[in-house]
Amino acid sequence: MRAERIIGIDPGYATLGWGILDFSGSRFKVVDYGAIITEPDLVFSRRIEIIYEQLTAILDKHSPTGMGIEKLYFTKNVTTGIDVAQARGVVLLAAQQHSLRLGEYTPMQVKQAVVGYGNAEKAQIMYMTKTLLNLPALPKPDDVADALAVAICHAHSKTSQLTIDN
Repeated sequence: MRAERIIGIDPGYATLGWGILDFSGSRFKVVDYGAIITEPDLVFSRRIEIIYEQLTAILDKHSPTGMGIEKLYFTKNVTTGIDVAQARGVVLLAAQQHSLRLGEYTPMQVKQAVVGYGNAEKAQIMYMTKTLLNLPALPKPDDVADALAVAICHAHSKTSQLTIDN
């Protein structure tokens, strides 16, 4: 069985976590992971340009076939949510330009896929991500571990098996 290469994204404009996995059958192999970090003193349009440029370079380097991205969830700070939504938009643009099979997941769906329980606590998700991927330690910042959890969710989703509409 041929492995599928998946990138998981935890969207943000200050810190965007990403993680790339090869998935075959029920086995994962960690390929690479990291964070795109933008400086707060930059104008916002430059921050999302940096996200787009760096993410495009990552996609070009690793050639994933699928992308899982967390859906936005915010209740308190609408202004921050709008900015995250704009950063998420450039991620979706990069995914489309690279013809990636895209899956969008709520935090509850990610928890369900990784832990088996939709109301799991953050510590449970982190522990299971580390265990499932056989990592010696959780990557930092937390956004990177979250992105790897999204990649696991995408791998287990039927969305990862769909073809993209061009």
